Amino acid sequence: MAETLVEFVIAEDPPKRLDKALSRDVPVEASLSRTRLAKLIAEGGVALNGVAVSDPKHKVAEGDAVVITVPVAEDSHIGPEDIPLEVIWEDDDLIVINKPAGMVVHPAPGTPNGTLVNALLHHCGDTLSGVGGMKRPGIVHRIDKETSGLLVVAKTDAAHQGLAAQFEAHTVERYYRAVCYGVPDANDPRLRGVRGVNFESGNIMKITTHLARHKTDRQRQAVLFEGGRHAVTRVRIVEPFGNPAVACLVECWLETGRTHQIRVHMAHAGHGLIGDPVYGGRRKLAEKAIGVTGAAAARSFDRQALHAAVLGFEHPVTGENLRFEAPLPADMAQLIADLGGV
Repeated sequence: MAETLVEFVIAEDPPKRLDKALSRDVPVEASLSRTRLAKLIAEGGVALNGVAVSDPKHKVAEGDAVVITVPVAEDSHIGPEDIPLEVIWEDDDLIVINKPAGMVVHPAPGTPNGTLVNALLHHCGDTLSGVGGMKRPGIVHRIDKETSGLLVVAKTDAAHQGLAAQFEAHTVERYYRAVCYGVPDANDPRLRGVRGVNFESGNIMKITTHLARHKTDRQRQAVLFEGGRHAVTRVRIVEPFGNPAVACLVECWLETGRTHQIRVHMAHAGHGLIGDPVYGGRRKLAEKAIGVTGAAAARSFDRQALHAAVLGFEHPVTGENLRFEAPLPADMAQLIADLGGV
């Protein structure tokens, strides 16, 4: 197998452990994350003063000569496919995509091809330097197949680890636009009795629960208050529709990022998303309130009306603050127009 050598010397006042010293002193251009370094140590790919060392706790000293043997990234078992992509931003480390509704992010048994990863493998080609030793894009977050909008994907190991750390720390800015049934207003007395729902200043609805896979339906997530994973969603009214209002364009932002989080939280609050076949409930909107066109548009909308509109984060390599916005896709814009929105 082809390989490259990364050679350097341990700088002054190093951490005592090999793994920590390597993480501090390895050249940035090597693009080796802590996880990748740990794997290379375990595989015997690190030599200290000419001797292979596989113990991450091995003591090091200033001036020790390090040689890391890095196998060239292997080709992924996933095949590249020439699928058009809307690229919002791209450099040597990462790529930001505006994903269309209907596209799965990563291959799975039910969808082995036609995914975002297949498309990225074709688009990026030889610019993928390798994530975890494999030439593949680094997926650090996902949005559902029928949700449209912004995704950031790593092209290098270092970018993958840096982005993953930001998502884990909940410092990534993520705003979604959604069209829901009803209007989530603090003046609605019903909402005062929904556990986990309260309102902050500015009429912002905050939903705080735990989420876990449903006990009987493995395709769904369920709201819990014990067990599962902590989840927080905030919701702001953007524009109500109807007279009286029977639907609403809302802005949602995530403090955490769990599977189906916005969809299941909005349903828990009694404001499921229009078109959502799993959580939305397929309610009928009163024609007297919304008009024949609006009622028909809501009834026929064939996916959850959810769009990842804003994505902001710190570039994991350069430190630059990046923020991207994607306009509503045509189907959601038409739905809003049919409901009487601007």
